[in-house]
Amino acid sequence: MQTALVIALSLHVLSSVFWAGSSFALARTGGAGGEQLVFPQLGAAMIAILTGAYLGHLVHAGSFGTAEQVLAVGAVCALIAAGVQAAIGPRALLNLRRGASQPADTRSRIATAQRVAAGLLGITALCMGAARYI
Repeated sequence: MQTALVIALSLHVLSSVFWAGSSFALARTGGAGGEQLVFPQLGAAMIAILTGAYLGHLVHAGSFGTAEQVLAVGAVCALIAAGVQAAIGPRALLNLRRGASQPADTRSRIATAQRVAAGLLGITALCMGAARYI
């Protein structure tokens, strides 16, 4: 079981760092280059969410104390962030490929999604850190 825990934790941390880091960077740069990161971000989000659920099952099964409640708030914020990115990013990219929108409009939409997601992922990171000390 410890091997599964280490693998799941490693995958969770690595995918989460890429997902949050690229979201923060794209939010700060106004979505520049966001067209190339839409699908890698969604893949990392999927891995982070699935491994996070698995870790929650392994480590926090059977209890729903204060630490688990804080982690649940973080998990909900991460799910909303993934939803925002999934709803806006691929659609903006599809419109760009069809020629239905200008590159500047596409970047603006992607930047808006990244700003919202970055805020939510910041809350998620705070919850993960705070849960350890509660």
